[in-house]
Amino acid sequence: MTAVPPTAAGLDTGTPHPARVYDWFLGGSDHYAADAELGQQLVALDASTKYCAQHNRWFMQRATRHLAGTAGIRQFLDLGSGIPTEPNLHRVAQSAAPGARVVYVDNDPIVLAHAEPLLAGTDAGASTFLQADVREPDRILELAASVLDFDEPVALSLIALLHFVSDEDGAREIVARLVDALAPGSHLVLSQMAGDWDTERTDRAVQMYKAGGVTLVPRSRDEVLRLFDGFDLLEPGLVWPPDWRPELGVAEVRDGTEVPLYAGVGRKR
Repeated sequence: MTAVPPTAAGLDTGTPHPARVYDWFLGGSDHYAADAELGQQLVALDASTKYCAQHNRWFMQRATRHLAGTAGIRQFLDLGSGIPTEPNLHRVAQSAAPGARVVYVDNDPIVLAHAEPLLAGTDAGASTFLQADVREPDRILELAASVLDFDEPVALSLIALLHFVSDEDGAREIVARLVDALAPGSHLVLSQMAGDWDTERTDRAVQMYKAGGVTLVPRSRDEVLRLFDGFDLLEPGLVWPPDWRPELGVAEVRDGTEVPLYAGVGRKR
């Protein structure tokens, strides 16, 4: 598909951006040649890459259905929201709970250019978009507080985000700062590229992203589990995305291909 994103002026279109590469994986049109080129290289390395990206998306939707439904969560903070792809998180949440309030955060200006569809929520609820970087947790919390009440439970989504944040950039400290602001009963929804599965192929993917100017940091299962410190993992624990409560899926496709991302949902004690 030819990429024809709007408002290209002033953007660094020659360097891939994770949100736009992800858009390419999902069959969108809001990316540039550099994003498509990296995506094609990754698919050549592993033909299941697009399948994995779709299942990561479906995991988000299933987790949101549970949280807005059975868990009774009414506030959502989605970091690294990416370019809108229906159904978006707020549509899933507000289908179960019309009064749900959602704040999306991303650092890519092209996401801002597509934010309008994100803002079309229910009359009873709210949805808004913040352009900010995950490395600015205090700023994110301050801005999000205009929509979310952090004295009440919030679902914090870090979907396929932290593998683009290195330890040197303070990945663990960022998560700790964000979750410290959450009330007990809040939830953490997280997926992260596995660093202890087919390590040779994973290392090649890291080098491809590096050549494109993008940091990619796969993590082991134990490293990902530590990100859930202070949370009780919901069943079935930390698993590949297709294995997290598949009964909540809607119109999903499964062929048994492994999806080497760790995915889990935890409830703050």
